[in-house]
Amino acid sequence: MTDQAHPSGAARPVARLLGLTRPHAPRLAIAGVFLLASGALGLVYPRLFGSIIDASFTQHDQGALGGLTRTLLLIFVAQAVTVFIRYYLLGWVGERVVADLRVALARRLLGQSQSYFHATRSGELLARVTADVTRVQETVTSAIPDGAVNLLTIAGGLAVLLWTNPVLTAIMLAVVPPSVIATVLLGRRIRALSQRAQDQLARASGQLQEAVAGVELVQSFCREDHVAERYRDEVERGFRLSIRSLLASSVFSSSATLVACLTMTGVFWLGGAMVARGELSAGALTEFMLYTMIVAAAVAPSATLWGQLQGAAGATARLFEILDARPEIASPESPIQHPRARGELRFDGVSFGYRGRDQLVLEDIHLHLRPGTTCALVGGSGSGKSTLSRLARRLHDPQRGRVLLDGHDLRALALPDLRAAMAVVSQEPTLLSGTIADNIRFGRPDATDEAVEAAARQANAHEFIAQFPDGYGTLVGEHGAQLSGGQRQRVAIARAILSDPRVLILDEATSALDARSEGLVQDALDRLRRGRTTLVIAHRLSTIVDADHIVVLERGRVVEEGRHERLLARGGAYARLVARQTASASRVPAELRRSA
Repeated sequence: MTDQAHPSGAARPVARLLGLTRPHAPRLAIAGVFLLASGALGLVYPRLFGSIIDASFTQHDQGALGGLTRTLLLIFVAQAVTVFIRYYLLGWVGERVVADLRVALARRLLGQSQSYFHATRSGELLARVTADVTRVQETVTSAIPDGAVNLLTIAGGLAVLLWTNPVLTAIMLAVVPPSVIATVLLGRRIRALSQRAQDQLARASGQLQEAVAGVELVQSFCREDHVAERYRDEVERGFRLSIRSLLASSVFSSSATLVACLTMTGVFWLGGAMVARGELSAGALTEFMLYTMIVAAAVAPSATLWGQLQGAAGATARLFEILDARPEIASPESPIQHPRARGELRFDGVSFGYRGRDQLVLEDIHLHLRPGTTCALVGGSGSGKSTLSRLARRLHDPQRGRVLLDGHDLRALALPDLRAAMAVVSQEPTLLSGTIADNIRFGRPDATDEAVEAAARQANAHEFIAQFPDGYGTLVGEHGAQLSGGQRQRVAIARAILSDPRVLILDEATSALDARSEGLVQDALDRLRRGRTTLVIAHRLSTIVDADHIVVLERGRVVEEGRHERLLARGGAYARLVARQTASASRVPAELRRSA
C-alpha cells in the first residue's frame, strides 16, 4: 500500500525527520517546559476576564477589579517571556536540524556512484533537493512548533471547558468526528497533489539548469525561444498541479474555519439563553466564550498544519530516499592498508557494460602496466578507452574480472587510498569556481603557498598566473571560463603535480590546443610523467609514438598491442589508424599547417 493510500503515510517520514532532533534533546526539554508554561498561562487569563466581568457588572467591586487587572498584566508579561524562550529554542533546533540535513544530503550525493547520476538528471536532482529542503525547513522551523503549541492549547482548553460547562462543551464537540474524517480524506488528497506538483517543478528546474549550462549551444543555434517555450510548458504543468493542491488546501482550511465559527455561534446562542434564564452568570459565559475562541483559534491553524504536513511528507520522503541510497562503489568494511602505491596496474579478464545497455563496452581485457611505464590506449570512438580509465579509478566495478593496483583488487582497497594514488588530466579539465590557488590546492588541501607555486612552475603555469593583477588569487569563473584552454590545462596539471600520484591518467590533454599552448602543456606533461605509471587515452597518435606500450581497442576488445614501430610494421589495425590520420592531415593546406 502506498503512502498516499494510508493515513499514516505522512506520519512516518515526518516522525523520522523529528528523530533528527535527538542530539538536541536538552534544548528541546527546556523548550518543552516553556511551551507548557506559555500554554498554561494562555489558559489562565480567560478565567480572569470572567472574574473581571463579574466584579465590574455584577459585584461592582472596584478593589477586586484592580487586583484582577494587575494579575492579568503580570500573566501577559510572563507569557511573553515564556513565548520568546520557547520560540527561540524550538526555532534554533529546527534550523540546526535543517542545516545538518543539508550537509548530510551533500555528503550523500557527493559519495554516490557514477551510475546513480547516470540514472538521474543532475539538474532535476539538485532542483528537487533545494525545493524539498525549503519545504522541510518551513515545516520544521515553523509549522511543527506552532502546531505543538496549538495542540496543547486545544487539549488544555477543552479540559477547562468540560470542567466549566459540560453541556455546552458536549454540543461544541459534536462537530469534531466529521471534521476529523474530512481532515484525513482531504489531507491524503492534498499530499498526492503536492507531491506531483513538486516533482513537475523539479523537472522544469532541471531542464532550465541544463539549458543554462549549455547556453553557448542554445545561442549558437538560436534556440532561446524554443528552450524558453519548453520550460514554460513544464512550468505551466507544475502551476496547474499546484493550483489543484492549493484549491484542496483552501477548501480544507476555509471549511475548518467555517465549522469553528458556526460552532462558536451556536454556543454563544445557547449560552446567552442560559444567562437569560439565570442558569449562568455573564462572567461565566464570557469565560466560556473566551476558552471557546482560544480553542477555535487553535483548531484552524491545526487543520492547516495537517495540510502542510501532508505536503511536506512527500518532500521529506524523497530526501530520506537520497539519504538511504547506498553507493554501489564504496570502501570495504575492512580494507587492505595500502597508503603508498608503487603504481603497478593490471586489468585481469575485465568485462564491463553500463547499466541499461545490453551490449558490453569492454570484453575480456587483459592489460599490465608496470610501475613507471607509459601505456597508450588507441581506437575509434566507443571502443572503450575512457571506460578503462574509469575502471582504473574504480568509478565503476567490472561485471567480470578484476582491476588490481600493486596486486590488490581495487575492491579490497579504501577508496581514499586508491584515488589518492591517481590523478587525471583530461581534454576538458574541470575547474571549480574560486581562485587559481584554490584549484591547484584542490589536489592537496594542506599544501603551502610555496608548494602551490612550485607545482605551477613545473606545470608552466606560473608565468601567465603572475601576469594577472591578483596572481594566484585570480578568480577562474564558473568551470574556469575566465581562463583559456591552455591555461586551464596547465592549472589542472599543477593540481595533479601537487597531489603527487603514482598513476597518471591523461585523456589526450593537448588535442584541443593551439601549437604554442600544446608545446607548453606537453612539456609540463612530460615532467609530470617522469617516474609515474601513465595511462594515456590517445586521439592523436603522434603524441604517443614513444609510449612503452600501445594497446589498440576495437569494440571493447584488445586487437593489437606493442610498441609503435612494431605495430606499424605489422600493418594491422594500428597501422590503419595512423594511415587515416596521416591522410587527414595531408588534406590540410600547407600554409595552414605552417601557421598552426
